[in-house]
Amino acid sequence: MVKEKPRRRSVSELLNWRCLAECKGAVADENDNTGANLLENREPETRRRRRSGTWPRTRSLNAPSPVQQFGRCGRIMKNPAMVMTIQDPASQRLTWYEPPLSVLVIKKVRDSSVLPPFVQLVTWLIEEKRMVVFVEASVLEDPALARDPRFQSVRDRLQTFRDGTDDLQDKIDFIVCLGGDGTLLYASLLFQQSVPPVMAFHLGSLGFLTPFEFDNFQEQVTNVLEGNAALTLRSRLRCVIMRKNEDSQPAEPPTNLLVLNEVVVDRGPSPYLSNIDLFIDGKHVTSVQGDGLIVSTPTGSTAYAVAAGASMIHPSVPAIMITPICPHSLSFRPIVVPAGVELKLEGNYFRIPSA
Repeated sequence: MVKEKPRRRSVSELLNWRCLAECKGAVADENDNTGANLLENREPETRRRRRSGTWPRTRSLNAPSPVQQFGRCGRIMKNPAMVMTIQDPASQRLTWYEPPLSVLVIKKVRDSSVLPPFVQLVTWLIEEKRMVVFVEASVLEDPALARDPRFQSVRDRLQTFRDGTDDLQDKIDFIVCLGGDGTLLYASLLFQQSVPPVMAFHLGSLGFLTPFEFDNFQEQVTNVLEGNAALTLRSRLRCVIMRKNEDSQPAEPPTNLLVLNEVVVDRGPSPYLSNIDLFIDGKHVTSVQGDGLIVSTPTGSTAYAVAAGASMIHPSVPAIMITPICPHSLSFRPIVVPAGVELKLEGNYFRIPSA
């Protein structure tokens, strides 16, 4: 009797799931086959995985633990600060310690194609899920929404806020974005402390950070509300901007920001080169002469940095990318440093005398 040889699975089949999230918050991903299939199909686990070609990972995405022993009698000195537990990014999942009651819906601005999904979503969240829905006050001023009879039935039940004046930090349980990557970046900017879980539907031009399709949004949102969604934590940069006068005295109080993509220091409208001194943990590393410098997170490595010639970094890698913009040098290349270092950029602009 001849037995059929087992089919060799491709790498794409073995890695047939993705997930998305933000640091100190999270973005749930629809492409986690385990969670999605549990809602759609309750057949036995072994049969389901054999049919779909998806199997659990057997190795962590984290690097192996460092070697503790060096030679015959050397080893790493034990230090309480070294003791830490890092969860495998592939196994991170969302859970709620109490049922979520409020949701913030952010839609792409000045795009009429997003209005029907927006109306459909907020109506369903209010009437079916009985949730408190927050939207921007400017959304209600859209004339197209004023002409929608279905939206009028829920308009008065929406909670509104204005960017820069209202604090949403303790009011929102999770966020739904309708648009592209820019919509998600804007939602992240609204929360300068902990960010609630973010669920991003792809209704814009770019979709690196928006993995959900809107076709079956009811099932996908329900999956997140039940705590069955996979997560990827995405780091943000804490940026302190200090401006000085000509006498090197502070011109105004420092500005503190948490950013998801990158921090860019460039020459702006000036026609002259910028000269930026780069310090890492207080030590001067180099001076960058050129159009500017990009400091990006792994998430931002797929944006401006990759267009400037840098490599892309997986979001689960704890790192910071430093990329020059059009450097006036043949040897300056992008630098990757650990995520915990402190970077200091001191910039000035100077005019090169004409020949």
